[in-house]
Amino acid sequence: MATEISRGEAAYRKLKEAIQDGTLPPGTRIREIEIAERFHVSRTPARDAIRRLESDGLISFVPRQGAVVSKLDHQETMELYDLREVLEGSAAAFAARHASEAEIEELRELVGSEEAIKDNPARLADLNRLFHSVLYRAAHNRYLERSLIGLRDSMALLGGTSLRVPGRYETAHREHGAIIAAIAERDSAAAETAARGHIRQAQRARLKMMREDLLAGEPGRDDGE
Repeated sequence: MATEISRGEAAYRKLKEAIQDGTLPPGTRIREIEIAERFHVSRTPARDAIRRLESDGLISFVPRQGAVVSKLDHQETMELYDLREVLEGSAAAFAARHASEAEIEELRELVGSEEAIKDNPARLADLNRLFHSVLYRAAHNRYLERSLIGLRDSMALLGGTSLRVPGRYETAHREHGAIIAAIAERDSAAAETAARGHIRQAQRARLKMMREDLLAGEPGRDDGE
């Protein structure tokens, strides 16, 4: 029983990672037998992994298709960013009050690493996720962090990082710097304003990217801003 549970957990994590990193983009059909073969498990843990990800909202059941990786429509995308703006603003405000000097320095180092990979959207997306993860931790509020992590999982369903929109990296880099400066000054109001502005700009870039992808018929892959 313990082995079956551990296999189910492993299948769940691997399937979730495949959705998050774009290996299984939104709209991809998820077949139980294929998941079992992909992750070298029996069909029972594969079935459990699919059910758990359905509960997480990352997999949906579509009539005549079965299980597919969920895909967000325009309204759902707007709602996701609206909530993210509120929660990330709160995280930045809390971080201004509670972040340690070590956490602030870690944020600075992460942003300082962006320039070297600015021409690689996929690596920028990875670094961006790490930056925001550190910001969530620096808020020192476990309930807020848990909510933000759940929201971040949903970001994977957008497909494509908005950091590939021309000019978005430069803007995001400045926005990250403004958030850190406010946190370092222990100015919670300024930190919240900077973080909320950052997410609003990311939302605008996302909507532009969605329009362009729709016209080109080329959905993106790596999630990010």
